[in-house]
Amino acid sequence: MLTLEYCRQLDAVDPLAGMKQQFALPDNTIYLDGNSLGARPKSASARAQAVVEQEWQQDLISSWNKNQWWNLPLNIGNKVAQVVGAKEGEVAITDTTSTNLFKVLATALRIQSEASSERKIIIAEREAFPTDLYIIQGMSEWLNQGYQLQLISGPEELQAALNEQVAAVVLSHVNYRTGYLWPMQDTTAAIHAHGGLVIWDLCHSIGAVDIDLNGADADFAIGCTYKYLNGGPGAPAMVWVPAKHVNRCAQPLSGWWGHAQPFEMATDYAPAAGIRRYLSGTQPITSLALVECGIDVHLQADMPKIRAKSLAMTDLFIALVEQECANHPLEMITPREHAVRGSHVSLKHEHGFAIIQALIARGVIGDYREPEVMRFGITPLYLSFEDVWHAVQHLKDILDNKTWDTPEFHRRGEVT
Repeated sequence: MLTLEYCRQLDAVDPLAGMKQQFALPDNTIYLDGNSLGARPKSASARAQAVVEQEWQQDLISSWNKNQWWNLPLNIGNKVAQVVGAKEGEVAITDTTSTNLFKVLATALRIQSEASSERKIIIAEREAFPTDLYIIQGMSEWLNQGYQLQLISGPEELQAALNEQVAAVVLSHVNYRTGYLWPMQDTTAAIHAHGGLVIWDLCHSIGAVDIDLNGADADFAIGCTYKYLNGGPGAPAMVWVPAKHVNRCAQPLSGWWGHAQPFEMATDYAPAAGIRRYLSGTQPITSLALVECGIDVHLQADMPKIRAKSLAMTDLFIALVEQECANHPLEMITPREHAVRGSHVSLKHEHGFAIIQALIARGVIGDYREPEVMRFGITPLYLSFEDVWHAVQHLKDILDNKTWDTPEFHRRGEVT
């Protein structure tokens, strides 16, 4: 029988317990939605103020040199590289995940087309976050060169779909809905065995699970910084391209920030060497600067310890739900095996949306995804084991007393 006292004992020996003090969280709130938007590092307020009141207000245009605005996407990229198994000079923080997927997918298709005109299949997951599918669909349509999107579900279907007609495979390292974690190294090797290139979407894994892009011999990766890296709402995303691919061709969004000599104001585009060529237009400096606050906090922790706590907390959450809510029709769709589990737990319930709204009203913030999926994100840097206990007790009470079944909790806004 799991108890509150047991959870407190886990907190007492937690090596990451002190990290919570570096985040600004509302009182009386258990935040289980860091897999959608991470909490604010306390340092972000001062950093934003410095950018606005000193760098912009006082230093003005000189900040491009004086305050390193020009190199900010690459300097922060070098910090993010440390949590994804990348080398210095391989990561840029820029644009959005969707835009960066467009860039690397175009690059992958260009590389493949130069080697073979027969590779016209792009594979993606049926349950990928929809923006990935939309980008692939849009690119295939506009290229009008016979590319076809083939959807798969899980490793067995992927293996069956791989052949010499596959150009690229786009996979979410952790599935946004179920929390399934693809084994990166083995999956990459299987794709390469058939001559395909792989693009990893790290949105729901970066900062939460161990990632070794170079160790896995991956080809490209993209991902957001505003979830487990706590970069701020809508913060610029990351793009990783290793040395083996980065200079093979120019990406299609050939803006001036990716030019080899941008201040020569040449009429013709010449791509910069290295990851800088994956930059396009002028960068959003204020939001970009705040990304650094999140990654700086993250780098104070040890990634194996973060992963160990994540697994322990998701284990606890699952066990408590089974102990406290066994008489309710909850279906866990997140894998139990550590090797294939990300850092959130997803439960299905016919009235999942209303239940989540009832939890939010109590200060227990999870989120909802169609169809019928309640997601509970585990962010080890600012959650405690006691938080998990109390969250499940609130869930139990809401289910036992059907307090979710009121009109206010069924009412939907534009964002669900």
